[in-house]
Amino acid sequence: MWTVASIALLAGALPPGIWLSARGIAAHRLVGMQMVATVTVLVLITISLAAHRPDYLIVATVLALLAFAGTLVFTRLIGAGDD
Repeated sequence: MWTVASIALLAGALPPGIWLSARGIAAHRLVGMQMVATVTVLVLITISLAAHRPDYLIVATVLALLAFAGTLVFTRLIGAGDD
């Protein structure tokens, strides 16, 4: 069941996020980047549950923290470009 959920997330939610982060204005790219990070964290969690390895959840936790930091840096760079 968890494997099917991770495949559904990869097939259904990841391509729109990649497309959104590759095109458009900076705000849309930021939203796309956050969407890709969120979907990737969810996929890592479902893969960990499918493999019955709860110790793999640390990877998803680290990615969630790094994605938040990356969003802050990207937002700072967007603000610097407006000056």
